[in-house]
Amino acid sequence: MERISWDQYYMSQSHLLALRSTCERLAVGATIVRDKRVIAGGYNGSPSGSVHCIDEGCKVIDGHCVRTIHAEVNAILQCAKFGVATEGAEIYVTHFPCLNCCKTIIQSGIQKIFYAHDYKNHPYAIELLEEAGVEYEKVELDYLHIDTNTKDKLYFMTSLIEKLEERGASDEELQDLRMKANQLFTYSD
Repeated sequence: MERISWDQYYMSQSHLLALRSTCERLAVGATIVRDKRVIAGGYNGSPSGSVHCIDEGCKVIDGHCVRTIHAEVNAILQCAKFGVATEGAEIYVTHFPCLNCCKTIIQSGIQKIFYAHDYKNHPYAIELLEEAGVEYEKVELDYLHIDTNTKDKLYFMTSLIEKLEERGASDEELQDLRMKANQLFTYSD
């Protein structure tokens, strides 16, 4: 059996972390690695003890959800909380970091960013990374398929079923569709 690469291994962990996200807009996960050891992980969500976007909706100001702490910052803060140095580490992120996260990564001493998906890659963020000597590399998850769009798919299917209900579909048809949708999004051994 062929083993997966280190990059695929750590990127897989970031995708799993993204499944814990409480953000409705984009699920992001981040894994910080130093000397081939995971030192922290994070996902985007609200501060501890605060309400979550999945419970009360996003709090959007100027096009950004201000309720959410980004995955990269959560992972770096986890290191700070437990006294773990990030100097010389690498970070694996499901999506290219935003401008503020890039600045935080630079300040934390992380030396390389691996990301799976381009996402609004800010030109100034790239300029800052290059100026600071922080490398960045796209590493798509190609060994395993982890569906990070489950919530979006379930929401889409639910809205379609609701539209069918509004248009007069029978209770029997709707119940059958709901059961099939539930089976698609329920894990079983």
